[in-house]
Amino acid sequence: MPIVTSALTVWLLQLTMLQGATSSKAESGQPINAPKIVGGQPASDGSWPWQVSISLFSYPIYGGSLIAEQWVLTAAHCFFYGTGPRFQYNVLLGAHQLSNLSDNAVASAAEQIILHPDYSGSVDHTADIALIKLKSPVSFTDYILPIRLPESSTSFSSEEHCWVTGWGDIQTGVSLPAPQTLQQVKVPLISREVCNALLNSVSEKGLRKDPVKQDMICAGYPEGGKDSCQGDSGGPLVCQLKEGWMQAGIVSWGRGCGQPSRPGVYISVPFYANWIQERIQGRNGGGGEIGGLPNIVTFTSMAFVLAHL
Repeated sequence: MPIVTSALTVWLLQLTMLQGATSSKAESGQPINAPKIVGGQPASDGSWPWQVSISLFSYPIYGGSLIAEQWVLTAAHCFFYGTGPRFQYNVLLGAHQLSNLSDNAVASAAEQIILHPDYSGSVDHTADIALIKLKSPVSFTDYILPIRLPESSTSFSSEEHCWVTGWGDIQTGVSLPAPQTLQQVKVPLISREVCNALLNSVSEKGLRKDPVKQDMICAGYPEGGKDSCQGDSGGPLVCQLKEGWMQAGIVSWGRGCGQPSRPGVYISVPFYANWIQERIQGRNGGGGEIGGLPNIVTFTSMAFVLAHL
């Protein structure tokens, strides 16, 4: 299978962005891994100071959360394009409107991308978590602040109402219009058992039985209507506890956007709390190396990429 050159990779990425590459996801039977905000509302400037936008070749593609002055937490599948030096990832912090940036916004290049070693890009989405180390620490402001991370023992109640934010689609295949104001939506957490029961009730090609694994949590409404959607992948699901705002999950995958019996599925941050701390503190291999996904894109893998936007 021929290898796509750097120039062709950029062209394919541009084509993907222009076309949306989302209209046939549900029909293809492939899980949709990049929810955008559906049924939400515009956020006020500075209300979610940990929210970041991740771009590739200057194109915003996914979200993430600032967790320390030099570290961003996101989803591993955000980097299926590749993680080598050919791929220029940047992180935008402090932004509110992506097409109308204020002086509060700061851009930083990625120095390292660390994928969880158990992530394989397989259909079950296990270990869909990654860290970005920025080239230099950022200065905290009222618009750029880290989100508190839970301990591995932290438990989030299934009755908890939390918030998910992002610049993703407002409906399946419908992009957020200019000036691309950050969106927010309040969603309740759903236990893994209930979430699996909901998803098992949907007869859909490619959806395995009990798809929500132990390292995942769900959020949304059984009747649908409010959800994350394409383009929000990697972004934070946060809950307000007595200790303050804390990140419970990472936008990972879902079936459609805001559909009945199809809640959004998020990677559990408590489940990977120890791994996160080990990597940002430089343990387990001296701080982490660039992840193991391919540094080149083949025509075969590009088809997979388009199915996961």
